Amino acid sequence: MFDQMEREGVSEMPEYLKKINRSSVVQRVIDRLTEAMLSGELKPGDKIPTEMELSEQLGVARNSIREAIKILVYIGVLEIKRADGTFVCNGFSESLIDPMIYGIILNQQNSQDLNELRAMVETGVMRLAVEKSSEEEIRQLHEKMLVLKDAIFAQTPDVDQVFEADNAFHDCITEMGHNAMVSKINAITRVLTYSTRYDSVKGMLETGRGEELYSAHERVYQLIASRQLEGLHESVEGTYFLNVGKNS
Repeated sequence: MFDQMEREGVSEMPEYLKKINRSSVVQRVIDRLTEAMLSGELKPGDKIPTEMELSEQLGVARNSIREAIKILVYIGVLEIKRADGTFVCNGFSESLIDPMIYGIILNQQNSQDLNELRAMVETGVMRLAVEKSSEEEIRQLHEKMLVLKDAIFAQTPDVDQVFEADNAFHDCITEMGHNAMVSKINAITRVLTYSTRYDSVKGMLETGRGEELYSAHERVYQLIASRQLEGLHESVEGTYFLNVGKNS
């Protein structure tokens, strides 16, 4: 990509590809990419550089690049096409890339407030799923749970695969509620708690508590499948594992 820029006579490196300092690395990577989108330097449909290219050009670790991209994909700003790379979504909204949102994502001082918001929203999401889901949707949720189970109990569990299966399970519950407004609010909440949720899954796997992680999600499924409202809030919080690894 950079060789092509040289061939085309582009002498100055784009602003969003200049090296950044080490503070709040993931957030600053997000800022660089979203600023480029807002300025038009990156346009809908444009392919962004690879993880390796961004890592080398910005001077940060690939895992920081990967996490920044995952956040932008989750909120619908970027999309990954497996064979082709990562692209700016067509028709993305500027409201989705408000820098304030990403400041909250990585601001640990707000973690308690965010977790309380998460529990409140997700309890409401589950209540709607209990009340409004069809038997076919419950069957689909069961399939998502089995995918999560396979990922957790793999011979060598992959954190990213487990986290992706965990997201698919919860996204399925959201869809079962058939409420577009609640779905949007929940999507924002899950973006804001992205790092916390990822670290919890990673910590549970690294400390050998995969079975406990799976059991918590199985409990959620059982409540929804049996149309049981009692115990929803407790079962939701039971999937959080916020302190995993902190005291070890």
